[in-house]
Amino acid sequence: MPPSSSRSHRPDRPATPDSAWRDSAAASTGEGFAPLLDPSRTFDVCHVGLVLRTVLGVQVLLGLGTALLARDAAQWLTLTANGTVVTMFAALSWLLIVCAGKRLWPQLAEPLQWLALMSLGAACALLGFALLNLTSDEAASAWRWGSIAAVGASGAALLLAWLRQRDRSQRPADALAQLAELQSRIRPHFLFNTLNSAIALVQIDPARAEGVLEDLAELFRVALADSSASVTLADEVELAKRYLAIEEIRFGERLRVTWHLDPAASAARLPPLLLQPLVENAVRHGVEPNDEGGELEVTTRRRGDEVEIRIVNSVGAPARTAGHGLALRNVRQRLGLMHDVAARFHIEATPGRFDLRILLPL
Repeated sequence: MPPSSSRSHRPDRPATPDSAWRDSAAASTGEGFAPLLDPSRTFDVCHVGLVLRTVLGVQVLLGLGTALLARDAAQWLTLTANGTVVTMFAALSWLLIVCAGKRLWPQLAEPLQWLALMSLGAACALLGFALLNLTSDEAASAWRWGSIAAVGASGAALLLAWLRQRDRSQRPADALAQLAELQSRIRPHFLFNTLNSAIALVQIDPARAEGVLEDLAELFRVALADSSASVTLADEVELAKRYLAIEEIRFGERLRVTWHLDPAASAARLPPLLLQPLVENAVRHGVEPNDEGGELEVTTRRRGDEVEIRIVNSVGAPARTAGHGLALRNVRQRLGLMHDVAARFHIEATPGRFDLRILLPL
């Protein structure tokens, strides 16, 4: 199906601002930690970056361990090569199985998750050791088999502990970043201008005034929701349209927005409130400072197993207030947290054009 092209418009989804306060309270108190490997969280074992770090970490530990046992470099190479057969098979098999069953693990209680995944680590290590023993005429002792199982279970536990610690350490940072970004995303003068626009419309166009307030309520609802969850690209596009519908009240024909949306890209997942700050930046720096306004073009499209998001805006007079790049840094960091090395973020700036491109896995 070819991408669709449309002008900016207001979606019809009703806003539910009261749920934002419940989400915000849960996030601020730190209650309700998601279970290990919850697929709704922003980081799990299916990320390419985690696989690379796991493989590298296992090999470093193997090399250090065999260095303590080897008499010389030749024996160290032999021990490391043999150990690599076991460790690579065990690590990659464990990651593959855990990734394939990532929707199963959250259904288990946390103690059962630890038990199941550590047992899986022991089983993968034993299978790797059995594979190595196919080339040996000497039967391994029961002690050796038991030690291999213990090492596999311990390695799985270390990886799970690291994932949990990473999750806990990110939540306070996410909360602080969310509060800081809220000030830049929904600035006091934006709120003031929006309310003034709604007041002016109350008597001449009550339905439109109601729509403006609904859009504003939806922006606040999403801004105050839990930033650790993920949303679809379709949700982010809808929210960006709500924001631009509000700005069109103020700028009128000066704000010229064009959408090129590929329905095949709508299911891509990304952190919440990722697109809205980017289109706000485009309006603030590309439209607001210029008397004749400016052009804003938002494009989404699927490219194989990736999704491309592109935001292009014209650039004229300098912005009235200098930016600090906080929104762009925040977007880059949150993309890295959710998609690691699988996400890419590119900016190309010329005297008359600002082009931002994001590539996400589908």
